[in-house]
Amino acid sequence: MPKFLLSLIFICTTSLMWAQDSQQEKLEQRKAQIQQEIRDNEKMLQSVKKKEKSAVNVYIVQSNKIKLKEKLINTTEKQTKLLSNDMYINQTKINKLKKELEVLKADYAKMILKSYKSRSEQSRAMFLLSSENFLQAYKRAQYMKQYTSFRKNQGEEIQSKSVQLADYNAKLDSQRQVKKKIIAENEKERIALEAEKKEQQKLVNSIKKDKNKIIADTKSKQQEAKRIDRQIDRLIREAIAAANRKTAAEKGKVTGTKSVAAVSDTKIALTAEAKILAADFKANRGKLPWPVEKGFVSLGFGDQAHPIYNTLVIHNSGVEITTESGSNARAVFEGVVSSVMVLSPINKAVMIQHGDYFTVYQNLSSVSVSKGEKVSIKQNIGKIRTSGETGKTTIKFSILQNTTYNNPQSWLYNM
Repeated sequence: MPKFLLSLIFICTTSLMWAQDSQQEKLEQRKAQIQQEIRDNEKMLQSVKKKEKSAVNVYIVQSNKIKLKEKLINTTEKQTKLLSNDMYINQTKINKLKKELEVLKADYAKMILKSYKSRSEQSRAMFLLSSENFLQAYKRAQYMKQYTSFRKNQGEEIQSKSVQLADYNAKLDSQRQVKKKIIAENEKERIALEAEKKEQQKLVNSIKKDKNKIIADTKSKQQEAKRIDRQIDRLIREAIAAANRKTAAEKGKVTGTKSVAAVSDTKIALTAEAKILAADFKANRGKLPWPVEKGFVSLGFGDQAHPIYNTLVIHNSGVEITTESGSNARAVFEGVVSSVMVLSPINKAVMIQHGDYFTVYQNLSSVSVSKGEKVSIKQNIGKIRTSGETGKTTIKFSILQNTTYNNPQSWLYNM
């Protein structure tokens, strides 16, 4: 086989091994992350379970735990598959090395036997002296020198390949142990997952006994959410109108116009500075940090079925993220606090403007920023309220461009 082809095969195989090692490392990191999320979720679940009136909330938190366990099982299965591929490649290399060693050792044995038969200095001298001329003697001397060098190199190659073979065998044994461990972990997680699902089914059966009460509570909460959305819509329109009046007044000063025409309350006339901020915000779509340090989406954006009763439709103008008790809300991007709202005696909210974009943070027990204040990315803006009735700590987060609601799940990183 040509040397070029051998080199190409070696490079391709080595590159594949590196790529698989990198993938295995990423999967291990992802597994550790999911395991941490499961531990965090379990803390939330235990907190919610302490409250007798929170069966639906227990179901929601438990559903997230089940999803995380399914992700963990899927990740370990990918690890096992990748490891199997890696082991197959290593086994192929071992088989190849064994064959090469067999050939090398057989050739080496023949050379040793031949050398033994012609080992005397007299036979070597005769081999040189029997040359017909000086050129032939020189060539024979060179041949003997090359033959000795070749034999030495072949011995070193046998030694090198023997070391490689031992290394690959050790690596393969190690991989077998790792694979065995991963399969055992996977089986353990599957058993735990089945137990979680059975527990959840029992919970669903108990919840269904209170169907009328749950439906009534859900409808009541939906009406309250609509009232808050109308209040936020009014405040945003006021903020847009105020910004447009300010911009129009400044333009009037420059042009010398005294009267200010009617301004829009649905679309901001952006200044040069505001355009840059809005463009930066838009450019970070899909990369914005979460409004909490850790948590999970317990209610998505838009119209969706109730987690228990599929015929009951829930509308959400943002996303609800469940987090740990005592958590802070944080700004997802730099901007200016447009409004600090008291939506109810126990529910405060902060609205931050980013050019013609607005982010809204609801269900805060306390606020640590004030209207007109400039905020930076990930800055704490308030404490998230923990419900005394359900034990659940949830923030409602919304994104609007002017007065149009956007799906936050397409804006936040890895959501």
